[in-house]
Amino acid sequence: MAEQRKPDWIRARLPSGETLVQGSLKRHGLNTVCDEARCPNRGECWGAGTAAFMIMGDVCTRACRFCAVATAREGKPLREDEGGALADAAVELGLGYLVLTSVDRDDLAGRGAAHFARCIAAVKNRVQGIRVEALVPDYTRQELALFAASPPDVLAHNVETVRSLQKVRDARAGFDKSLETLKAAKGLGMAVTKTSLLLGLGETQGEVLSAMDEIRAAGVDILVMGQYLRPSAAQIPVAEYIRPERFAFYGEEGRKRGFTAVISSPLARTSYHAREALGGSHAD
Repeated sequence: MAEQRKPDWIRARLPSGETLVQGSLKRHGLNTVCDEARCPNRGECWGAGTAAFMIMGDVCTRACRFCAVATAREGKPLREDEGGALADAAVELGLGYLVLTSVDRDDLAGRGAAHFARCIAAVKNRVQGIRVEALVPDYTRQELALFAASPPDVLAHNVETVRSLQKVRDARAGFDKSLETLKAAKGLGMAVTKTSLLLGLGETQGEVLSAMDEIRAAGVDILVMGQYLRPSAAQIPVAEYIRPERFAFYGEEGRKRGFTAVISSPLARTSYHAREALGGSHAD
């Protein structure tokens, strides 16, 4: 089946701010999920001098069917100085809010949770007053406990899609497993939790509302909903382009359910307007 033509309301700015952000990335040998996942908001975010850093390499051990990040059975060796490099880049770019995510590393002991925790601590210890949002893999309670010494200001983990469409994720992932990660974060005292739903994969309106209910019941504070955009021909096609009016409807439904912030728009992604979301509700 041929993919639908991209509608007029899907308009991402061309990447800008490259001299500032890309120059810093190159100097410190860092990766961004903005590049690796071909995020549509690179232009807006880079133009503001912000980026979501991706640690533990640029090769993921999982193979979700919607994602453009390179995959393999094993990732690259970890950088012992990665936390310091992140802190240096944050200082250089003058960041007050840093989004930190990673590839999945099922090939590592503890799936790299200890390294993730060290990176957060390195940034927090070096950059006074900075807020850190950590978008983590489906870590267990034991793995998340490693974050306790220097917890992120926001702990994010994505359920990605509704229950019936979880097959678009790697077989090791799942809706219930993701909810357990989010519940564990709350149980460990992490103040703010966050998750995202990609829409346009074939879900029904009822399924989206049901997913919201389950996510809120897990204690999640911030919900992000955005349009799935096919990164390349290698990923699954878009089933439907969701109109802006329906995103607005979903945003209102989310707020009715008690989320402290809801970001619901075609180009929304987990780290999009992340700083504003922590401060309160935001919808486009």
